[in-house]
Amino acid sequence: MAKKDVEDLLVAGGEDKHVRARYDVPATMEEFAELAAADGYTFTVAELAAVLKESGDVFEKNGNPAKRQIWWV
Repeated sequence: MAKKDVEDLLVAGGEDKHVRARYDVPATMEEFAELAAADGYTFTVAELAAVLKESGDVFEKNGNPAKRQIWWV
């Protein structure tokens, strides 16, 4: 279930620029997971890291303004 919640959030961010903008704010994976929990997504930092690793995505922000490149389209 937790892996699916991570994947569902990454898809939601890929589909909605407002979701992406909201989740580009947290500085750490812990803050990201807390924000996700407040939005109804249940997963741990380890589960988030595992899904990102599986997909070859990196949590860090890039660019100016800084954005995450983790969103699935």
